[in-house]
Amino acid sequence: MKNPVLPVFLLFVLTFQAVGAEPNTQSHARAYDWLQRIAEAPRQQNYHGTFVYYADGHIETSQITHRVDHDDEYDKIEVLDGMARIVYRYNDEMKCYMPGSKKVYTETRWFRKFFPDLLPHPTERIRDNYNMEIDGQERIAGYDAQIIKLIPKDNLRYGHKFWIDIDSGLLLKAAVIDKEDIVEQYAFAQLKIGKDIDEESLSTESISTQNWKQVDLTTVHLDEGELKWRLGELPAGFEKLAEMRRKLAGKSTMIDHIVLSDDIATVSIFIEPVKTDDTPPVPGFYSSRGAINIYVRELENNKITTVGEVPLNTIKLIGDAVFAQQ
Repeated sequence: MKNPVLPVFLLFVLTFQAVGAEPNTQSHARAYDWLQRIAEAPRQQNYHGTFVYYADGHIETSQITHRVDHDDEYDKIEVLDGMARIVYRYNDEMKCYMPGSKKVYTETRWFRKFFPDLLPHPTERIRDNYNMEIDGQERIAGYDAQIIKLIPKDNLRYGHKFWIDIDSGLLLKAAVIDKEDIVEQYAFAQLKIGKDIDEESLSTESISTQNWKQVDLTTVHLDEGELKWRLGELPAGFEKLAEMRRKLAGKSTMIDHIVLSDDIATVSIFIEPVKTDDTPPVPGFYSSRGAINIYVRELENNKITTVGEVPLNTIKLIGDAVFAQQ
């Protein structure tokens, strides 16, 4: 079954064949340092470019402008194909403009995950779940790129391939791989790094929002154990990052939300009560575009929806691990 829960910004571009890889022992150690650069570079660089998302035969083009001013960051991300969407970000404060429906969604971002800012700061536990290799160099959008491969040690997660600008450390292209198949790709088609970016290019004043509906998507972060929901045995490598209550688009009440990660893949668990006048949830698997899989089950009159960029067997193991504290 198809479900419209999608990563908003992903991309694709053709590249040339990679040149020879380093020996594994040396490659594994250096690859971890490159992952650190991927995590740091988007927070330190000005950049402006156009990137493409490709998955399941679908291509979507977006334009991004990112500016750093001392300790402050600013983003503008505009989807150029299909339904118009424009996201503005100032540090963790985000606004998403939807001209078609005349709505503005505001939210405090709780987790970074917009290309090219895809990775948190990795920890040593990545080594427990992935083999890391340096795999030659290619040229992407006019920049020399170092290629890094993450090869999963089990069938619980996808593989990943990253193309990183050698000078700045900025991620230029990323692919999610299931065995030998590319599940989805992101890549810059055009990019300028390190140029001055004026404030006007990141201003929202050019958008007329008269008579638009303002929707505030509230997030309340909770301490460990505040939710009544607990997690049993999890797939190897996955740990809980946070628990919270969130106001989501289209929902009338706050939803319980638990987030897990293996330092690369992220999985969310959404838990909401099933009201007597609601249509009963249909348990089972739902497919989304690209790497995102969805698993739904019902527990004690609650709908548990597990969503993440992991294979179906992993999404089920995580969804089935949820239980209510008595």
